[in-house]
Amino acid sequence: MSRRLSHRFTPWTLLILAVALVVAVPVLAVLAHIVMPTGGVWQHLASTVLPRYLSNTLFLVVTVGIGTLVIGTGTAWLVVMCRFPGKRLFEWALLLPLAVPTYVIAYAYTDFLQVAGPLQSWLRELFGWSYGDYYFPSVRSLGGAATLITLVLYPYVYLLARAAFLEQSVCVLDVGRTLGRGPWRLFASVAVPLARPAIVGGVSLVLMETLNEFGAVQFFGVDTFTTGIYRTWFGLGEPVAAAQLAACLLAFVIALVLIERASRGKRRYFHTTSRYQQLPEYPLHGWRAAGASMACALPVVIGFLIPSAILGQLAIQQGDTLLGTRFLDFAWNSLALAAIAAVIAVGLAVILSYGVRIDDRPVTRLATRIAAMGYAIPGSVVAVGILIPFAWLDNAVNSWLHEHYGVIIGLIFSGSAFILVYAYVVRFLAVSFNAVEASLGKVTPTMDAASRTLGQTAGGTLRRVHTPMMRGSLLAAGILVFVDVMKELPATIILRPFNFDTLAVRAHNLASDERLAEASTASLAIVAVGIVPVILLSIAMRRSRPGSDSA
Repeated sequence: MSRRLSHRFTPWTLLILAVALVVAVPVLAVLAHIVMPTGGVWQHLASTVLPRYLSNTLFLVVTVGIGTLVIGTGTAWLVVMCRFPGKRLFEWALLLPLAVPTYVIAYAYTDFLQVAGPLQSWLRELFGWSYGDYYFPSVRSLGGAATLITLVLYPYVYLLARAAFLEQSVCVLDVGRTLGRGPWRLFASVAVPLARPAIVGGVSLVLMETLNEFGAVQFFGVDTFTTGIYRTWFGLGEPVAAAQLAACLLAFVIALVLIERASRGKRRYFHTTSRYQQLPEYPLHGWRAAGASMACALPVVIGFLIPSAILGQLAIQQGDTLLGTRFLDFAWNSLALAAIAAVIAVGLAVILSYGVRIDDRPVTRLATRIAAMGYAIPGSVVAVGILIPFAWLDNAVNSWLHEHYGVIIGLIFSGSAFILVYAYVVRFLAVSFNAVEASLGKVTPTMDAASRTLGQTAGGTLRRVHTPMMRGSLLAAGILVFVDVMKELPATIILRPFNFDTLAVRAHNLASDERLAEASTASLAIVAVGIVPVILLSIAMRRSRPGSDSA
């Protein structure tokens, strides 16, 4: 009897399966095209452009992954555990590049660094050079794309690593110090292993975002899997071949995840105590303090201040003519969509992560992985995958109403903002899921057992035990989804209702017409809207640590 009961689906299991099914519908609709014949298009792609897609994508993944890992983890440790000039400023300033869309920073630096741009014009005037007398690296290159993508995406790693360092127990660090570990050895041998799930989650987000990057690489003329998918689907009109390219991209992501999990083996890291105190800060002096300040300042200056200054100058010289009229509508649309999608995504991530924790069967693990696949599929492909079932549903409803009541009510689902929110949740559920899963994985299972013996249900344990311990990571997950939705472009363009624009759509439409000066206004608005929640998140994360003197 007990064996039969052990194979029954619990309510949590059924809830996970339901969430996974709803979220996976557009992904499955796209993947269904893989088995369809392509009429020789796939063979042509494989023999001509596929090697270039593969090599460029691999270069971006390796370069951006290493760069964001070093910058994000290193700066997170400095601002959490060290005391140096500007520390309180850098705590939130290091998050600022997160509010800058990749295509915006690409437009800004192209205008600044091109031959006719301010920098090269100033150099020619200063040294009396002419064009061709000197070498200047081209920003519109594979290396330039990798550098700018790194500067925009490192906050993913910084945010999750900082949240993980803030959640660490001071007892663990005390043990390390009693064993003679200095600050840097303590960082490498104790703090990083404990924070590894969060760091790996951040790097995984970076890699998936890099694989899905479209605006910057297209503007720079760099051929990747994503640009190939767009070109094949919307340029050649071959959705089946594009879906097969998307499947290659998905296989790339799955391979990266499997390699990391295999390297981790059976090692697990838990906090085994609830003793939290104010974390110690190591005072830095002299060249160490100057080096720490410089290490934290450079990513902010290059990734945020310089492009913002460039866009600000363009906006002052020639801004958007719609400023002051429809801009409030653009901003409200962006904010409302981002806030709703963030709340839903974090809630579903908690359900999926905790459901797997209490029911770790293969079927539940597979369901959660399927639900998180949306982030590995380009936004426009997800949008098409959503349009297919919802357009059919709208047609079915209208046909039924017309047949029985003689009325047609139009597009109920595919013509409303609901479909946009659905697309954002599908697209960015992995962002919140990685952050929540990493934080939940650090809680020792003995706490669950203790809570259940005290009479708490599974839901009560989640609400009373786990959620307070994960506040920082939940906030981090929410802000990541919020900012990603603010910047999201392809799915928004395809799925938005008639006469419903966001700041990202406005900026892209102007920039694609080479009206960069006018696009700078909407771009700055996206950055400005993202700054406030970034700062609030940094403050909330600091106060979320149990035992913090600012709580």
